[in-house]
Amino acid sequence: MAAPSADDKVALGRINGVWGTRGWIKVFSDTDPPEAIFDYQPWLLDQSDEKLAVAEWRRQGPRLVARVDGIDTPEQAAGLIGRSLSVRRGDLPPPDPDQYYWNDLVGLEVVNLDGHVYGKIQRLIETGANDVLEVVGNQRTTLIPFIPEHYVKSVDLDGGVVKVDWPLEWLDEPDAEQD
Repeated sequence: MAAPSADDKVALGRINGVWGTRGWIKVFSDTDPPEAIFDYQPWLLDQSDEKLAVAEWRRQGPRLVARVDGIDTPEQAAGLIGRSLSVRRGDLPPPDPDQYYWNDLVGLEVVNLDGHVYGKIQRLIETGANDVLEVVGNQRTTLIPFIPEHYVKSVDLDGGVVKVDWPLEWLDEPDAEQD
């Protein structure tokens, strides 16, 4: 599996509303902590090369709001609702050794300790209690809690494999095939 390119785009969040009368936007962040979305600039809209620069931002109650360059009215801001926010991979700081971005895991093959291949990681889901791998393969989707050292035994980015302790007996279907 090839390493991510500096030009690859990494999803950060989306614009989910207008705030106020001066063209500010409400920002939904997929980063942890949510405010970290403002550390990554410039934002790219909808996986395109269209850039959006944040002039200022703040937490307003439970939400994040921002004023972006060139957007001065609620009508202009409304045109941005629903657009996704991303950043070029090369604009992110490199992860520490033995760490990775969620985006690095998408597309990796998931294999259990017995060698059964579940498929490839489609996405990660944040549930509050713990994150979950959504693995798609063989016309089925398997959800595996992303709990390192417990269920997720190893992540080999260079080899393109995530090794999990998730026996076939734990699948929903009683007649799951054994490899």
